[in-house]
Amino acid sequence: MQYIKNTINLENGTIEEKREEIREYFLQTYELDEKLFELLKDKDALYEQPNKLRHPLIFYYGHTATFFMNKFNVSKITTRRVNKSYESIFAIGVDEMSWDDLNDENYEWPTYEQSKDYRDEVKSIVLELIDTMEFTLPINWDSPMWVVLMGIEHENIHIETSSVLLRELNIDFLKKEEVFPYSNEHSALYPFNELLEVKAGEVLLQKDRANPKEYGWDNEFSFHKAQIKEFKASKYLVSNGEFLEFVKEGGYSKLHYFSKDGLKWLDFTQAKHPTFWVLKDGQYSLREINREIPLPLNYPVDINVYEAEAFCVYKSEKLGFEVRLPSEDEYYRLNDYVKAQECEANIGLEHFNQTPVDKYKMSADGKEFYDVVGNVWQWTLTPMYPFDDFEAHRAYDDFTTPTFDDRHALMKGGSFISLGNETLRSARYAFRRHFFQHAGFRYVQSDNEYRRKLN
Repeated sequence: MQYIKNTINLENGTIEEKREEIREYFLQTYELDEKLFELLKDKDALYEQPNKLRHPLIFYYGHTATFFMNKFNVSKITTRRVNKSYESIFAIGVDEMSWDDLNDENYEWPTYEQSKDYRDEVKSIVLELIDTMEFTLPINWDSPMWVVLMGIEHENIHIETSSVLLRELNIDFLKKEEVFPYSNEHSALYPFNELLEVKAGEVLLQKDRANPKEYGWDNEFSFHKAQIKEFKASKYLVSNGEFLEFVKEGGYSKLHYFSKDGLKWLDFTQAKHPTFWVLKDGQYSLREINREIPLPLNYPVDINVYEAEAFCVYKSEKLGFEVRLPSEDEYYRLNDYVKAQECEANIGLEHFNQTPVDKYKMSADGKEFYDVVGNVWQWTLTPMYPFDDFEAHRAYDDFTTPTFDDRHALMKGGSFISLGNETLRSARYAFRRHFFQHAGFRYVQSDNEYRRKLN
């Protein structure tokens, strides 16, 4: 099935054409979210907690619907409530916790049937608002229709985060059928990675709240500019095969590879290999969302920031010079250099999994980079920070501000399951460094300055 990958253009067309476009976009997202949970053999599994630092799955099933109602109310688009209790219990606790702030509070969750009835009623309300709401073009963040788009893009985020939780769930709870189409291009061979030059250039990000071309989150707006000197970036994302070299050489037991916080995570998890690798009888397999396959050495490795940083220290030892994660600005420069947004990529549910790191080529000046966009998100070493003149949106004033804490790392480029705003060059998403999010990395050799902390 082909999905609408891109977010809505807010400028073109007539009011009625835009209504129909937004209606189709909403229905895709709302129904795709529910379709993801059809992977469960039994709806009782919604009360499982795949990650002990996050809520049971039922929370995420209900959360995206309550978001619409809560944002409509805070924006005074409606004073209607469907279920005040649900709009409280499903509202709070989305951001992943850390092992030192784990909340063991118990909740009385509604049944699946009650939650589905609630979702259906909210769906009707959203469709009615899309069909009747008065708005003008272009849609900007003062428009009531902006709040509808906010709910849709918020649900796109949760389609992705819920897919990660399903991947962390015991596979016995999941159907084996391919509800979504997998790619089957895995191999026991992987390409040799190398560093290629990226020409110097200016990075410019500029988005106008009054006249945006497409929806954006608060952290994307206003202005940012940087001059990036020439640097080198790895041709490929780090593959499972390249990362396996680190694992085989005892990388997880060599503590000097890990940062201070990375060591705390390592002590808590006792990790010996990436979390989605499964070791049985001396052989590794890869846990995808609802299946396991022999470890594809040609797919990108899927890890957190601490593991990526540790690998870079290990790789620096091997190479005899320092390599590190790219900064956010270095990522933008590479993206612009190869015109990555114009290239074919594994994004927007072309596949329900990762693909070989040498499949999607993005070139400039005779140099071939791969997966600058898509396949897996790419970790950066940049903490989330505000651009000049940052302003939180009144309907969602805590979307970004809680991440201004030097504990959330920016990731770029989108993954195979990213849709809408997540696919844009301007997208800025950050997660705690111990978090997993279909995210991998590439490394750079660079003497560019970069932001180390928020302030």
